[in-house]
Amino acid sequence: MRVRVRRALLSVWDKDGLVDLARALHDLGVEIVSSGNTSATLEAAGIPVTRVETVTESPEMLDGRVKTLHPRIHGGLLADLGKESHRHDLDLHGIRPFELVVSNLYPFLDRPGIETIDIGGPAMTRAAAKNHEWVTIVTSPDQYATLVEELRSNDGTIGPETRRAYALEAFARTAAYDAAIVAWLQDGELLPRHLVVPLERTDETLRYGENPHQSAARYRRPGSTSWWDTAIQHGGLALSYLNYYDTDAAWRLVHDLGDEPACAVIKHANPCGAAVATTLADAYERALACDEQSAFGGIVALNRPIDAATVERMVSGPQADVVIAPGYESGVIEALRAKRKNTRILEGTPPATDPFEIRQITGGYLVQEAHHFASRREDWRVVTEAVPTPEQWRDLELAWRICGHVKSNAIVLVKDGQAVGIGAGQQKRVDSAEIAARKAAGRAVGGACASDAFYPFEDGVEAAAAAGISVVVQPGGAMRDENVIARADELGLAMVLTGERHFLH
Repeated sequence: MRVRVRRALLSVWDKDGLVDLARALHDLGVEIVSSGNTSATLEAAGIPVTRVETVTESPEMLDGRVKTLHPRIHGGLLADLGKESHRHDLDLHGIRPFELVVSNLYPFLDRPGIETIDIGGPAMTRAAAKNHEWVTIVTSPDQYATLVEELRSNDGTIGPETRRAYALEAFARTAAYDAAIVAWLQDGELLPRHLVVPLERTDETLRYGENPHQSAARYRRPGSTSWWDTAIQHGGLALSYLNYYDTDAAWRLVHDLGDEPACAVIKHANPCGAAVATTLADAYERALACDEQSAFGGIVALNRPIDAATVERMVSGPQADVVIAPGYESGVIEALRAKRKNTRILEGTPPATDPFEIRQITGGYLVQEAHHFASRREDWRVVTEAVPTPEQWRDLELAWRICGHVKSNAIVLVKDGQAVGIGAGQQKRVDSAEIAARKAAGRAVGGACASDAFYPFEDGVEAAAAAGISVVVQPGGAMRDENVIARADELGLAMVLTGERHFLH
């Protein structure tokens, strides 16, 4: 059933497009009722408007906190005109129905505080949305053009599909608004009692989920943006669920490696290469050299615009599913497209850190503070007779950073600013150490070894020494720390304890 719009209630904070909308409604013969600054704006534009206080016969009060909270407003919004009893009540109390409500809310997200918590706006919005069988609720200037087009094309009427779609958006908006207030009232609490996370689906089309038979989409918090919302895809296939997940991991890692030119290569959410260097081309080549076979079909992230020297090496390297960088010099994108037509070529801004990490379990969620490196070098302790050299300090700090991004149990071997061996995801720490040593193939001699958690036994340190490592960085805290440290001394290794574990699952 289409509903003819005869009477509209306009009450908005965001006045973008308001005058044009009201003028279009007036030209369509719609009577406009409005309140406060909204009515003043319309009157200044010469558009006929009836003030809310004229309808309610009650003045605005309490500095504007009470304007539309009145039976002559809400009765007109909530009346089910298909019910004789509702029509009788309208006649009895002299209430006229509204067929259209245009409302957006106080700017709480931008200016949180008691006075920006809107009461009348959400009440009016929810009332109209509940009664969408008879009332159209418009909550964003982005909807104005479509609304006016439908009215003009359909003799001043709105169809049921539009009313229902707008009602859905209205309830989603008020839910997100309430969620922001809940968060503000718990501001400063590390793990708040109530975590309300409204999400809206974005417009991207994901090729599929983790596997081709699974559908997938990207969601975000309403009103928020991340680097993904401004990322530019210059070429290649549409991104899949795992492309998003792995690219995000690569982008966060490469921005965690310091200020030098850096490259990170991710495969199945784990780094299979990472390096820093004096040039971006060298950083790419050295990151790739860690495990070139695993890099095939992976994600390549670089923290500098890709130049001609770097792309020359990239097009002769293994196929990457995604390449991401902050920019591309002239001719680089064309060179990548010519050699790797299916590779997704992304341009992005630096990532920001979310306050929480949320993971689903049966019947609920686990929530934790987002991953970060809390301890600093000045907090770390050298616990062996041998002391790291300046070059070894550089390598062990880089190894520790990379290790924090590797799935546990994790061991990372670094030499001269380059990861040369990475062992990930093993049930026994020594197995990860042996995998890392095997991948290093002799390149770790004199370098650093990072372990994401303490060594429970001496065998992990022995595996590091067998790979030629000179310095080990680990959290410490095991019951057998003294034995492990003593074994490091026997092997001539330097050992640094960070006091901070970095499990990643």
